[in-house]
Amino acid sequence: MALLTALKTAVLLSVYSSAAFAAILQNPSQLPSTKKYDYIIVGGGAAGSVLAHRLSETSSVNVLLIEAGSSDYKNLNIEVPQYVGRLIESQFDWNFTTVAQPGLNGRSILYERGYVLGGSTSVNFMAYCRGSKDDWNRFATVTGDQGWSYSSILPYAKKMEDFVEPLDGRDISNEVILSSHGTTGPIQTSVAMYEVSTDSRVLNTTTQLSTEFPFNHDYNSVSGNTLGISWAQYTIANGERQSAALGYLDPILSRSNLDILVNTQVTKLIQTGTSGSLPVFRGVQFSQSASSQVYSLNASQEVIVSAGAVKTPQLLMLSGIGDSTELSKVGITTIVSSPDDHPLVTSSFTVNSTNTLDNLNNATFAAQQLQLWETNHTGELGLPAANQLGWLRLPSNSTIFETVADPSAGPTSAHHEFIITDAYIGFTGAFPSSGNYLTVFTVVVSPTSRGSITLASSNPFDAPLIDAGLLNSAFDIYTMRESIKAMRRFTAAPAWKDWIIAEYGDFANAQTDDQIEAYARANAETINHVSGTAAMGKTGSTGAGSGVLNSDLTVKGTVGLRVVDASAFPYIPAAHTQAPVYILAERAADLIKAAT
Repeated sequence: MALLTALKTAVLLSVYSSAAFAAILQNPSQLPSTKKYDYIIVGGGAAGSVLAHRLSETSSVNVLLIEAGSSDYKNLNIEVPQYVGRLIESQFDWNFTTVAQPGLNGRSILYERGYVLGGSTSVNFMAYCRGSKDDWNRFATVTGDQGWSYSSILPYAKKMEDFVEPLDGRDISNEVILSSHGTTGPIQTSVAMYEVSTDSRVLNTTTQLSTEFPFNHDYNSVSGNTLGISWAQYTIANGERQSAALGYLDPILSRSNLDILVNTQVTKLIQTGTSGSLPVFRGVQFSQSASSQVYSLNASQEVIVSAGAVKTPQLLMLSGIGDSTELSKVGITTIVSSPDDHPLVTSSFTVNSTNTLDNLNNATFAAQQLQLWETNHTGELGLPAANQLGWLRLPSNSTIFETVADPSAGPTSAHHEFIITDAYIGFTGAFPSSGNYLTVFTVVVSPTSRGSITLASSNPFDAPLIDAGLLNSAFDIYTMRESIKAMRRFTAAPAWKDWIIAEYGDFANAQTDDQIEAYARANAETINHVSGTAAMGKTGSTGAGSGVLNSDLTVKGTVGLRVVDASAFPYIPAAHTQAPVYILAERAADLIKAAT
């Protein structure tokens, strides 16, 4: 690559012994000069943290984890669940934006991705959803590998989880099926630590309108049926965010065979030889900025790319692994798929209440709540964005199915989602200066729109060109419109009488189908579930649409290189994607161990 050859001569770190203890290193110059690594993991998010934890369980195996962001995963804004909004466009965000989105009236939108140890698990809204039985069974079918089937991944779902009781000590037997959950894993999960004013109204609606909005005891149950309105589950425990860094890395920093290098970006994957006719990629180049020293390092076993569904395809392409036409545009000599994501719209109502989470906008009350949280992690700052979620399908006789095949994975997978919030939340327009609100997110979770990630240049420190493709298909805009209409029916139930006052803002003016579609295009954002940018296919299959990866997550046409993150999903799951990534990585760790 032209840029890298113009930089300082790369320093090859030859490495043969082990340090006395694990370390979080702030600069590549701190790497031990006599230590050899079996595995180099690129990216310290959900998948990278799992792999660092599991592969370093074997004391004779040396692991290096390289994270582009900082090690500040215990920052107060990360730890406090209600501070999640502060993380957007912060020092913990890559601060990506999309190209202009035709489906959003030409708007370019923010594309938040975690830039800190823990990756997006340190900045997301912490929802914990494994995905449906049909999601995982479709993965198994597409890859020809029954190891990705729902029954096969369930042990990994339990292995990663430690479900804990909420702080208020209430009986949660009607909120979750405890036998469906793990209790000894690295990531603590739970339901909301307190009840809020919307809870009884949501639950009463599932009784009053049970045909359209049935209650589901646990969308993460072993049945794999996610459909219905459920108590939401989160990677929050005892009032604190449970990130991949906190759960998987923090407890193992004493391991002498694990080093973690932060503030350092891997800029290129290096071919280190050939095996038969296949290139071997067991080397990485890395640097802290476009103008700083470039270092090189080789792994004896594998390089594992877990940089996330935006940075992973960028790194592959920067390394000459990708579509030759696209790479030639930026002067790179020569396998990358198109991304999926979930579009969302937030719609709000004014309510007849003074007891909503909007009270946190009052500076005095917010200071009191912070004091509670700092004392013992209690108070409203430990609450998630919503106490209930709904996973819903379009009616089977919907007119869209006359021209479009059902894109969902099957009858246990949703087409759209409700996120029901006891406060005003909005990502476009002005924030109200006062009042109390109900907000419902409507999210298309089985989209047919596809986008692209391409290189802006051969400079690894330039952001890639991200086209999320939001609301670009007839199915997606239809589903968003019908989701908003369904949400109106939900909130028209008797349970909300005398509590909801009126629809708020532009939402109130969107009444006809055309008006609702226009409202959606003007206000939709992304829920930041980008997936499928380097997807799995059947092992050994080649050609367009056959996938970038084999079913064991190795990169097709290479040796020594594997991708483990949301890039690998053949389809975006109808779920919030952090739990599926944890599950994917837990199985990947076993596949990697079995390969040596």
